[in-house]
Amino acid sequence: MTLQEFFRHSPKAALAFSGGVDSAYLLWAAKQYGENVQAYYCKTAFQPEFELRDARRLAEELEMPLSVIELEILAAPNVAVNEPDRCYHCKRAMFAALQQKALADGYTVILDGTNASDDAGDRPGMRALQELQVRSPLRECNLAKEQIRRLSRQAGLFTWNKPAYACLATRVPCGVPITKEMLAKIQRAEENMAQMGFKDFRVRLTKDGGARIELTADEIPLAVQKREEILLHLHGEFSAVMLDLQARKKSNGGGL
Repeated sequence: MTLQEFFRHSPKAALAFSGGVDSAYLLWAAKQYGENVQAYYCKTAFQPEFELRDARRLAEELEMPLSVIELEILAAPNVAVNEPDRCYHCKRAMFAALQQKALADGYTVILDGTNASDDAGDRPGMRALQELQVRSPLRECNLAKEQIRRLSRQAGLFTWNKPAYACLATRVPCGVPITKEMLAKIQRAEENMAQMGFKDFRVRLTKDGGARIELTADEIPLAVQKREEILLHLHGEFSAVMLDLQARKKSNGGGL
């Protein structure tokens, strides 16, 4: 099945739109092939501000409608406690809120950007999508990440080479309760790192309140060069600032 065939059978749908590579391409396809597709962005403390900016920018460029749903995700059951199944409870709360809004707007079919590269067995959040009967056109049409990037580039989407970005909650060690203040601190740290020129990285919180910076191999020399600048911005926020010399793999899928 192709995306054109998918939207021929499901011309009216609500799309969970994150502003990332996959949902961006799916929104473009909906513009091409759908008749009535509405994008919904679920804004929580787990999403950094740049994701919403990217979502709004792409929706405007494609001239597609975008609704923003604000959700107090830390108030959802079993989310803030940050146990191993946190992702399931988070996805369940977000898509339930999206589904409620979409149904009120007249949409009964809910779509998301899960692609054929995503491993369902390694994603507890996918169980929530299955329970809520969310459909994943990219996965159903067997479109994998690299193909989606290539097609996005051909379509002229600025998101085509955007690094995968897991939510801010993944920066907190499992079992450590999550707070808004903690997430804001991590977001500021990552914004500062981005302003220094780093492209594909994570700033992870340690159990004792430190920051562990993970970089790809080609950016580790830049961290050494900018050591003083990194400390200037991060040392006051964290008990310690550490560089992980075990280089992280370059983001391609939705990895943590």
